[in-house]
Amino acid sequence: MIGIRREDKNRWERRVPLTPDHVAVLRREHGVEVRVQPSPLRCYPDPAYRAVGAEVAEDLAGCGVVLGVKEVPLDRMIAGTTYVYFAHVLKGQPSNMPMLRRLMDLGCSLVDYEKVTDDRGRRLIFFGRHAGYAGMIDTLHALGRRLEREGIETPFAAIRLAHEYADLDEVRDALDRVGDAIRHDGIPPELHPLVVGITGTGNVSQGAIEMFSELPWEDVSPDDLADLAGDRDRPRNILYRVVLDGADRVAREDGAPYDDADFRANPARYRNTMARHLPYLTVLVNGIYWAPGMPRVASKEELRALWSGPTPPRLRVIGDISCDLEGSIEATMRITTPGDPFFVWNPDTDRETSGIEGKGPVILAVDNLPCEIPVDASQYFGDALVRFIPALGRCDFDAPLDSLALPPEIRRALILHRGRLTPEFAYLERHVDAEAPRRGGSA
Repeated sequence: MIGIRREDKNRWERRVPLTPDHVAVLRREHGVEVRVQPSPLRCYPDPAYRAVGAEVAEDLAGCGVVLGVKEVPLDRMIAGTTYVYFAHVLKGQPSNMPMLRRLMDLGCSLVDYEKVTDDRGRRLIFFGRHAGYAGMIDTLHALGRRLEREGIETPFAAIRLAHEYADLDEVRDALDRVGDAIRHDGIPPELHPLVVGITGTGNVSQGAIEMFSELPWEDVSPDDLADLAGDRDRPRNILYRVVLDGADRVAREDGAPYDDADFRANPARYRNTMARHLPYLTVLVNGIYWAPGMPRVASKEELRALWSGPTPPRLRVIGDISCDLEGSIEATMRITTPGDPFFVWNPDTDRETSGIEGKGPVILAVDNLPCEIPVDASQYFGDALVRFIPALGRCDFDAPLDSLALPPEIRRALILHRGRLTPEFAYLERHVDAEAPRRGGSA
């Protein structure tokens, strides 16, 4: 029996790991039975699961494998269960070490979607592209509101927040109308040229790029940004997009050429070079992977420098889709929610204020953006996950680690087996131990 737990992190989390259509396929083609916890928030209602033969019940104790999306609260974990969800422990995140310790104490197994990869290390199950979709939508919404507050009318004011649309088809229809208005009326002269910079080339960034591509745009090279800013003859009925990959964002301290593999292995050898691009951007959408020790995309010092001149800079909005607290965007001082998604970081006071008014950039910092488009995101996610469910359901997790009958993609994602860290993730032991004294143990 496979269980699907009710998401309970916040009222915005309406995603599911498997839709009713996926459950129907599992029952019909593989004989896999599914029990679903009831939920008043889930984007697919309980009757939709009952209609395809799933059992809807509160108790998941009889389910050997329980699927979710976000972290499982400590008081709702069931001893000996195999959990599959986004655990957010791979960086040793302090906030989730008590959760990991509790799973260990209860003898649970844990599969983390983030580590389900092919033999080349490419992730197979993810919401990243949908984070990019929602992040770009919300960022453009923030731009429209900020400009409106400045007294500048633009078509962006018509863009709503992602969660206010029924689905991506409705979003695309709305962006088509905005694009038509830009083509017809152009961008106000005081904003021209309007440049949107997108960092990264992974799934998150690709989603943002795809959504932005619904508008009229032209690519520009990072090296051409200064010339573009001074070219008043460029047409105003188009937006300009610059994609900033690793070589555009960082440089070797010793002057050697940028090497992506070396950067990932030795980030301390590199320094941030984004400051040369920031003055030319109207919007910055940040979609990179970041970990402590890596160069930032924008430090507070660099942002202060932008706002230190006699006139405000071009930069209005930072869509921090990566959303690491004081991370690649150092001014991301708190995590926001879909109901209150923006704050303004003041470079003079180093404080933030909810909304879009005030000196400094508007920052979007929602950490679960895909939940704003839950139906599309869940369908896409489940399409990737469903093929692994029969093997998970058949696997005897009580067997020794070396004897587990799991596909290699899932085996690579097994963080815990019967309460013990697997060899690939043994490094997490020191993070768990470090947090135990500060948090009073694992209870």
